Amino acid sequence: MKKILFSLVILIFTSLIFHAKAQTQENDKDDFFDTVVNNHHQIFQMSCIPSAVEMVLKYYNLVDFDFYDLQNEWQNKTDGSFRNFDNKKLYGITFSQKFVLPRDTNFPIDSLFQTVENELKSGRKVIISLPADAGWHMFVICKQTPDGEFVSYSKLGDHTLILRNTKEIVKKSNGTEIMTYSTSPGLHSPQASAD
Repeated sequence: MKKILFSLVILIFTSLIFHAKAQTQENDKDDFFDTVVNNHHQIFQMSCIPSAVEMVLKYYNLVDFDFYDLQNEWQNKTDGSFRNFDNKKLYGITFSQKFVLPRDTNFPIDSLFQTVENELKSGRKVIISLPADAGWHMFVICKQTPDGEFVSYSKLGDHTLILRNTKEIVKKSNGTEIMTYSTSPGLHSPQASAD
C-alpha cells in the first residue's frame, strides 16, 4: 500500500511539473544540481522541509552526502512548517522564515521576488514552498535565468523535480513563504568562491 501511495504521489508531482511547463536541465552546467541535487534523496513522503535544509547544508559541504539526520528525525511529520527551522542554527547556518502572510491580492509578491534576487546575487540559495495537488512541496531556488525567472529544484524520493517557472507559480498562488539563511563569518558558498 505504501509503494502504491508513493507511486501515486510521484505521478501527481510529475504531472504538476509538466503542467507547470517545467523542463529538464540536462545540458545546463549547474554545480548545485550536479553536486547536491543528483546525490540527494527525500527519504520520507512528508520530509520535504528538512530535505531542502539538508540540500543547503550539503551545498556548503557542512555535512556528508549521506547525511539524512534532519529527515530521519522529522520522518512523516504532518504538522511541520518553516517555523520548525526559523532562527535555528545548524552547522554555522542560521535559517529564517520569511513572508508568513495571507496568500491573497495584498501579498507583496514584488518584495518577495526582490528578496530572492538579493539572496541569489549574494551567492545564497532560497528555500520556497510551492503548491502541489495535495498541498505544498519545498524547493530550493538556485539561480535566476536571463529572462528573470527562478530555477528551483527538489526531490521526491529519488525523483528530481525541476521548475523553471517559479515566479509564475508564486503569482498564481498569490504568494508563498520562503526560508533564507545567513552564514557564520568565514563560511562561503562553494559556487560563489568558484565564480
